[in-house]
Amino acid sequence: MELKPGTRFESQVCETEVVVVKPGSGGELACGGALVVPLNSGPTGDAALVEGHDGGTMLGKRYSDETSGVEVLCVKPGIGALSIDGRMLELKTAKALPSSD
Repeated sequence: MELKPGTRFESQVCETEVVVVKPGSGGELACGGALVVPLNSGPTGDAALVEGHDGGTMLGKRYSDETSGVEVLCVKPGIGALSIDGRMLELKTAKALPSSD
């Protein structure tokens, strides 16, 4: 699967939709344990939510993987958790700004 910046994908098992922000070294992006598909292409089979991959996604949040460098933005939330090559993506948090005394 080619992860180009700006490419939109949707989950086969829930309502989640994401946009690739940073492609990194690529890999197999999944949501809820099933591979994601290009937006509006529809499910490719009988995909079901896999136990342990049900952490959910939040609207407007970025998810990343340190190993591959991939970063995606959630544009529609759902109940499935994002992963790449079997590794769960981490919710990216804002960097702390230095205090101004």
